[in-house]
Amino acid sequence: MANRHLSRSIAMQCLYEWDFNKKDNSKLGEIVSKNTKEFGPGMDDTTFVQSLVENIVKNVDKIDPLIEKCAPEWPLDQVTIVDRNILRLGIYELLFGNYEEVPPKVAINESIELAKSFGGESSGRFINGVLGTIYRELGEPLKDDISKKKKEGGSKKDEK
Repeated sequence: MANRHLSRSIAMQCLYEWDFNKKDNSKLGEIVSKNTKEFGPGMDDTTFVQSLVENIVKNVDKIDPLIEKCAPEWPLDQVTIVDRNILRLGIYELLFGNYEEVPPKVAINESIELAKSFGGESSGRFINGVLGTIYRELGEPLKDDISKKKKEGGSKKDEK
């Protein structure tokens, strides 16, 4: 799983560079390749990084309005470039991700960790607030998921 965290970190850095360079989609493949080599030397499988970056960019027109809606006091162009791209990554995983691979709370936690590593002093709280709002708006999917307990041979009833 540490490999997924590294992949998200590289994806965020790719999105940062893409955003900083006026969202030039023609350079996306080059950006991903360069950043993967630089920040993930020896990484065997880069498909998760590529998939994240390509799909976030493809869905940015659906993702950005959610940032504006859930952080109305922060116009998108005033959100720091790091926070904006961490939010894009987190929102993508919340809305379009596979919940069996990445449960919503994992997506939120991963985004908060990226914010703590790359963002400013209050980035973690900001990311948590925006993604938490979106998660609640989605109806808190998998909030009461007991599949792990079933796999372990127990259930909520057995806990009493």
